Amino acid sequence: MTLRHILVQADNSAPCGARVRTARAIAERFDATAVGLPCMTTALMQYPYSLVALGDTLSVLQDVDREAADRARRTFEEGAAGAACMAWEHLVGQGPWGFIRRAFYADLLVLGQPDPDEPLDGRLPADFLSSVLMESGRPALVLPYVAGPLPDIGRTVLVAWKETAEAARALAAAWPWLARAAAVHVVSYGDGAAQALGRVQALMAAHGVSAKVHDGGVDEADAGERLLSLAADLDAGLLVMGCYGHSRAREWMFGGVTRTLLASTTVPLLMAS
Repeated sequence: MTLRHILVQADNSAPCGARVRTARAIAERFDATAVGLPCMTTALMQYPYSLVALGDTLSVLQDVDREAADRARRTFEEGAAGAACMAWEHLVGQGPWGFIRRAFYADLLVLGQPDPDEPLDGRLPADFLSSVLMESGRPALVLPYVAGPLPDIGRTVLVAWKETAEAARALAAAWPWLARAAAVHVVSYGDGAAQALGRVQALMAAHGVSAKVHDGGVDEADAGERLLSLAADLDAGLLVMGCYGHSRAREWMFGGVTRTLLASTTVPLLMAS
């Protein structure tokens, strides 16, 4: 897969500027275009009781949304720094769910890890990230909120391999990164890990990628924490993995490893569901 169109989550959170600068570096590396799209909870969603007194209140809430989008655009333009590969797009009044629909038309999404300390007026719905990852069908790069700009992202890549459709889709999304990486590592846990690692190593070799494999053994307990520990030991700048979850009562629920990584990672995650 060749990256040509990147969609960036733009908002008023503290890490947004670093997210945009990272997206710019990625777009420049892959000769792609990165499009910023405002992605924030609308004022009407934040203050639903205002529905009982629409009238002038609706106009005020629309003004709040416009001002928030303008702030997000200023942040985006500062991070874009006039680069030709950066563009802005605005879906008026669409909120976070408009972002999901727009995601269908991107090769890669650049998203932010939820920050539990983000002020309430800047937060997205609790299930936003899971909904984007599970419903859009597009690979996503999730950037940790504690990180600054990551211009060398992907220099060392760690692939978390499992014989599942999700892991296979994540690997397919990672080929552009693997082809440019200085070092590639693959780890697998559970029964048959050694055999699976041999197969994926052979596949990578067929694509001209030399990878070092790490057999995590049959025990899959605490796999999320072990992945993060291995990524730190290898100084990995990118962790590739499938995103696992299921839908219950219209709410997306993550599996244990996915939930652990999204909550605790300090390494950018390239994920696919």
